[in-house]
Amino acid sequence: MPPRDRLARALHALHPVPVQAPWNLEQLADLLPDEPLCPAAVLVGLREHASGTTVLLTRRQDALRHHGGQISFPGGRVDASDDGPLAAALRETDEEVGLPAAAIEPVGWLDPYATITGFHVHPLVARIDPDRPLRPNANEVAEAFEVPLAFLLDGANACDFEVEWRGRRRTLVEYRWRDYHIWGATAAMLVNLRERLRAVPGG
Repeated sequence: MPPRDRLARALHALHPVPVQAPWNLEQLADLLPDEPLCPAAVLVGLREHASGTTVLLTRRQDALRHHGGQISFPGGRVDASDDGPLAAALRETDEEVGLPAAAIEPVGWLDPYATITGFHVHPLVARIDPDRPLRPNANEVAEAFEVPLAFLLDGANACDFEVEWRGRRRTLVEYRWRDYHIWGATAAMLVNLRERLRAVPGG
């Protein structure tokens, strides 16, 4: 686990929630829907084990409307009943993998990110109680698993690849860990975490 103070200095403070435009918005200018982006939040959860720190990820059920079958962080849209993105990230994490707010210590925010499906995502970085069991919600989550943070912070493990979307070539990032392909928005947010940590002395 990165030292507590270094991790906090690498992130945006918890309050207020970052209000700047998503850092990748210009890259998607001609791909996004005309309507405003829908606010969403995800939890970038760090668990400290004796063997090292891991990052919590899920594989979404194939039948889900958005990003079915993909690797993602716990999270989803900010509902009207949520008191902002932080509350949404905590609620969604509880709903998806059975981790209550009492098991989660929010630390700060990564840079906001826009998805091609029209979401303005706030990634909340948090420490998770490593002794709390995960209880994936089978309606949304096919499985929950953890990837070593050291693997994700090693730039050599982040590979670029190209895809075609709506007639345009785009360069995306992918991590391959065991049988998992971590790409798209999730991989981009992990790269953002790596770069923000690197920018802090000692990174």
